Amino acid sequence: MIRLGEIQTLQILKRVDFGVYLYDGENPEERVLLPKKQTPENARTGVEVEVFVYRDSEDRLIATVNRPKLTLHKVARVRVAQVGKIGAFLDWGLEKDLLLPFKEQTRKVSAGEECLVALYIDKSNRLCATMNVYPYLSTDSPYQKDDRVRGTVYEISRNFGAFVAVDDKYSALIPQRELYGSVQIGDIIETRIVDVKEDGKLNLSIREKAYLQIEKDAKRVLEIIDSFDGALPFTDKASPEVIRRETQMSKNEFKRAVGHLLKEGKIQITERAIRLNGPQ
Repeated sequence: MIRLGEIQTLQILKRVDFGVYLYDGENPEERVLLPKKQTPENARTGVEVEVFVYRDSEDRLIATVNRPKLTLHKVARVRVAQVGKIGAFLDWGLEKDLLLPFKEQTRKVSAGEECLVALYIDKSNRLCATMNVYPYLSTDSPYQKDDRVRGTVYEISRNFGAFVAVDDKYSALIPQRELYGSVQIGDIIETRIVDVKEDGKLNLSIREKAYLQIEKDAKRVLEIIDSFDGALPFTDKASPEVIRRETQMSKNEFKRAVGHLLKEGKIQITERAIRLNGPQ
């Protein structure tokens, strides 16, 4: 069987002026053309050729010895060649660009940028790309708790957090409670694994362990106080919502940082404010 969107080894069935026809070695009625310019020098009946099968500009099955950046049900970062009326077209290493339909985009993409996509077959039996990569990510990563990993943010949910493709391959989530700062779809981020779930999915955090993070948080608090002309108009008794909005920290993290600065004598706390103690 000839498989659309996959790299496979086929046999030469016969040679013609414009190339060779390939088949799976069993069913000669099912064949695909390998164009003449890609035909190997030793081309003769029975010779095996490793090819990728896709559709040409006239929607016919075509074989190529070139290797695309993406194969069926796999995930990869691919450059946007141009944006048209029906979607974006991706340069995936073949003569015909790959369509990323507007309905399969989780954000607007522009020519020249790279986006993380998976390859699937649509209802019309054509190869298309999708930015909804969740179903195509693997859960058998080699990583363990506290490992540092790198990944691409591909979806953001108010309820769950930021979904990340670690190594652009493994399924992971930054839970809402661990999500700080401005994180956008398409961002490539460095994170720490806080948990490996029973199903193999990874839970991540942008922040370090508390004892490592406290120095960074304390420095950040000093910068924030300085931005308020040396007097922060709330204390560690403020609501968690206010603290997160102004500092991108949880209330506990903010309190630890403030306590650290207080112990070092860098700040003073009044009833309604936190002030710097002299030049910093």
